[in-house]
Amino acid sequence: MSEVKKGTLSLSRPADVKKSSDSPVGRVRQSFSHGKSKVVTVEVKKKRFVRPIGKTAASAPQSSSELRQGDLTSAELQTRLKVVKDAIKENKEQEKRLRLQKEMDEKLQRELKAKKKLEEDNLKQQESDEKVGDSELSSGSIAVERKSEKKNFSNNFVKIKESHSKVQPRRGGHSDRYSDFSENEDNFVKTNNPQKKTLAVKKDIKELKGKYAASSGRISIYNALDDEGEERTRSLSSLRRARQKNKQNASRPQEEIKVIKEVIVPETISVQELSNRMATRTGEVIKCLMKLGTMVTANQIIDADTAEIVVTEFGHKVKRVSDSDVELILKKVDTEADLKPRPPVVTIMGHVDHGKTSLLDALRKTDVALNEAGGITQGIGAYQVTLKDNRKITFIDTPGHAAFTEMRSRGANVTDVVVLVVAADDSVKDQTIEAIHHAKAAQVPMIVAINKMDKPGANPDKVRKDLMNYEVFVESYGGDVMDVEISAKSGLNLDKLEEAILLQAEMLELKANPDRTAEGVVIESKVEKGLGSVATVLVNKGTLRIGDIFVSGTVFGKVRGIRNDCRKALKELTPGMPGEIIGFNGTTIPGDDFVVVEDEAKAREIANYRDRKKREQSWVVSTRTTVEQMFSKLESDEKLQVLSVILKADVQGSSEAISSSLQKLSNDEVAIKIIHSGVGEITESDVVLAKASQAMILGFNVRANMQARDQIARDRIQVKYYSVIYDLIDDVKALLSGMLAPDEKEKVIGSAEVRKVFDISRYGRIAGCMVLDGVVRRGAKVRLIRDGIVVHTGTVKSVRHEKDDVKEVRAGFECGICLENYNDIHLKDVVECYEIEEIARKL
Repeated sequence: MSEVKKGTLSLSRPADVKKSSDSPVGRVRQSFSHGKSKVVTVEVKKKRFVRPIGKTAASAPQSSSELRQGDLTSAELQTRLKVVKDAIKENKEQEKRLRLQKEMDEKLQRELKAKKKLEEDNLKQQESDEKVGDSELSSGSIAVERKSEKKNFSNNFVKIKESHSKVQPRRGGHSDRYSDFSENEDNFVKTNNPQKKTLAVKKDIKELKGKYAASSGRISIYNALDDEGEERTRSLSSLRRARQKNKQNASRPQEEIKVIKEVIVPETISVQELSNRMATRTGEVIKCLMKLGTMVTANQIIDADTAEIVVTEFGHKVKRVSDSDVELILKKVDTEADLKPRPPVVTIMGHVDHGKTSLLDALRKTDVALNEAGGITQGIGAYQVTLKDNRKITFIDTPGHAAFTEMRSRGANVTDVVVLVVAADDSVKDQTIEAIHHAKAAQVPMIVAINKMDKPGANPDKVRKDLMNYEVFVESYGGDVMDVEISAKSGLNLDKLEEAILLQAEMLELKANPDRTAEGVVIESKVEKGLGSVATVLVNKGTLRIGDIFVSGTVFGKVRGIRNDCRKALKELTPGMPGEIIGFNGTTIPGDDFVVVEDEAKAREIANYRDRKKREQSWVVSTRTTVEQMFSKLESDEKLQVLSVILKADVQGSSEAISSSLQKLSNDEVAIKIIHSGVGEITESDVVLAKASQAMILGFNVRANMQARDQIARDRIQVKYYSVIYDLIDDVKALLSGMLAPDEKEKVIGSAEVRKVFDISRYGRIAGCMVLDGVVRRGAKVRLIRDGIVVHTGTVKSVRHEKDDVKEVRAGFECGICLENYNDIHLKDVVECYEIEEIARKL
């Protein structure tokens, strides 16, 4: 190839290369600026075909062009040798890298095995042995696969090294192409078409490039791990997913198997908890309860009987248990050797104004009766009297009013002996009968004290005979009940009454263990300013000391002070001794037990359990409610008128008595709703609650504090104060009576007969009537009677006498009557006038 000398460099446009038409073939003239040109000879290079050399071809002479097409030149051979050497060197470096990679893989494998072992140790607590074995087998197969992958990876590079080292010598000591070309010899000799031969060579070269790409340093993981005829292995995550899927399929039950369980059912349980214990959906349990006629929600509490029915419906076994195990520590049994005599507890019961408190004052040498409001006892009290021989008797004074039934019941339950006081001049009354029933229900022995023997009309024999009607037989009439004729005012036979009480106590052999933790019962509770909740407690067992931790009902506390009935401070209370305890964290309920425990934590636990139990029992669905009952209740509530009140009393017993009495006043038309009842003075929070609920405040033996009085004046809240219980009940009854709809009574005031009918355009049809009796009054209600049948009921629009409009017309006079919106009036019709009278109703 020849070249023409280059022209001068300039900024002119580049030269155009054109093929001259008169130039010889293979030459191209190149034109430049300023008329310069240059002829360039073009050499066409053809592709060289590689043909395998046979035995005959080796001895035949070849031309230079054939040598260039079929053999390698010296320069090409040197280049190929250099490539092979570089490939060998690269293989060594690759082996070194593989060795390092293998060490890293082995290290990673050890870490994976250690981690896998740790995971297996954690899973052993949750999975079965069979699943753990499957996991180990899977992890072992993964390790074998990874190991085989590393082995195949190394074998591939060994094969690459061997293939690069196979170089066959050609003529003149030159090296040939790689021996792999000899394997495809048939591909070159089976065709005579040069184009097909070229395509075949390209295909083989492409395959070789892909196979020996590692020798050039460009190798992929896929090529390195790809063995001939061998598929690619699964990854670790893929095997893990497959194993997890198999576990899920194995754990999914093909067919639901009914499992019968033993379901523990406590006293109260929620629907959700019951469904969890039966391993059943909550909706199924609710559906079952609806079939039983009980409408509940998932969080609603049901009683044990209902829960037992549901469990039986689902085919499970029921085991009834009690949640009161926490109270087992409160039950302690005393041995006979530890018991010592204790004073008797005597409850004085009887009708109101029969002299119960006066008798107690005579025994105690006090004057409590003079200080009682209304002359009646409205609270329960406990006192201890020391006799001349230093023997002691504990007395409990109960109210005689009908409202204090609960107080009398509590007094009978905590006592050893009941003294039934009956007035000699009044004999047996309602509360006397009630006291007899309480004493018999408590199975307590009774002593009859016939009081007021100093009065002229006293008749003790009548009292004894009346008591026989209620199965109370005194000793003088052949019975076993002792009776004593006394006079609390003059002190007659009080010593005999004391002797009778002590004799009865000796017969009962009353004993208790004083050397143990105290147990007792709450007689009364109240709130005192500066002291908080204070309760009167009667100790039955043990000795109560200052500093003891106790629990009473849903409250607990620590004894900070002890006082007797004379408000004198004491250090301890022995069995049979009453006293006021200071230190409650809340207001306890009279009748609750009082037990000393080890520490505050145990007391808190017991109190919380009782409070929770109390709330759950209030939520229990005790009655079955149907849809019809729900709608009827809504309709009745719409018609019902409610009087809302807030009640504050001095002691808890009075609050209970008033609440019970007020609830009895309700009926189907009016009802009283006690928004809140408590003990202590009326506070500002009570006033705020009364304003929000539009209620009135009732105070019994309490007053409002200064802040509450200011709030009452600002908000104009109705507050009423009482000191006698029946005054409070009478006022509330009058308020409820005023809310009742009055009774209506019809009163006929007159009648008239239609004698003539007039039609006047201004008034319509006018009935000319003769008033037969009474009076016909304008605006009065009227009935139009025709042939003894009422055809119209309305009102009288106007009444005219002669030509004047009048208010009424009396009997014996004629008048014109116009009815309101009615004109169908005939002769001989009777117009009857009447009025509706409203009569106030009372409860």
